[in-house]
Amino acid sequence: MTQTAHTSASPGKQMLSEQVYTHLRDAIMRGDYAPGDALKPQDLAKEQGVSLAVVREALVRVVGEGLADRLPNRGFAVPALSDRRWQEIAEARRTVEPVVLRMSIERGDVDWEARLRAAHHRLARTPAYVPEEGAYYSSAWSEAHRVFHRTLLEGCGNSVLLETFDRMWTASELARRWAALRIGEQVGVDEHRRLEEAALARDADTAAEVLAQHLTQTPAALTGRTAEPTTES
Repeated sequence: MTQTAHTSASPGKQMLSEQVYTHLRDAIMRGDYAPGDALKPQDLAKEQGVSLAVVREALVRVVGEGLADRLPNRGFAVPALSDRRWQEIAEARRTVEPVVLRMSIERGDVDWEARLRAAHHRLARTPAYVPEEGAYYSSAWSEAHRVFHRTLLEGCGNSVLLETFDRMWTASELARRWAALRIGEQVGVDEHRRLEEAALARDADTAAEVLAQHLTQTPAALTGRTAEPTTES
C-alpha cells in the first residue's frame, strides 16, 4: 500500500517541479533576477506554495542548464556577470558547433535544406525587439534564432551532438540577453544570411568560418564593456 501511494504521488510532484522549473527559468531569462542574485529555496517555496523538495529539484535542473550556480555553502544563485564564464561558453561553442556544421553540410538531405531555408526566413521576418517586452530580445525572435542555429546543425544526424548544442545554447542565451542591455542591437542579420547561403551551397569551409566569427560577437562585446571602466557621468 505504501508503495502504491508513493507511486501515485510521483506524477503530482513531477508536475509541481516542472511548474517551478518553468517559472524559475522564465524569470531568470526575463531578467527578473540580477546577475549574482541569490535563489533562496525557502522564499521560492513560499512564493510558489510548494515544498522545499520540489523547489530544490527545480533548482537542480536550472543549474544543469547553466542558468544558476550551486554555491559552496549549498545555496543557489543566478550566475554572476563574469567575462571568464561567457568566454568559456563561447569557446566551447566555437570548438563544437563549426565541426558539427561541417557534418551537417556533408550529411544533410533535401528536407534539411528546406527546413533551413524556412528557419532563416522566419528569423529574418521576426522583429528582434517589441515595445511590450522592453529592452530584451523578443521571445519570438529568440525562439526563431534558436531554431535557425539548431536547424543548421540538425543535418549531422547525431542526437548526442544536438543535445550538447541544446545545453550550450541555453547557457549562452542568458549572456546574450544581458549583452542586449549593455551593447544594444547585435542581431547578426548579415551573418545569418551568409550562414544560410554557405550551408545551402555546401561550402563547409565558409560556413564554419562565418559561424566561428558569429559566435565571437557577444562575448567580445561583453568583455570590451566590462573590462573598461566607465568614464561617463
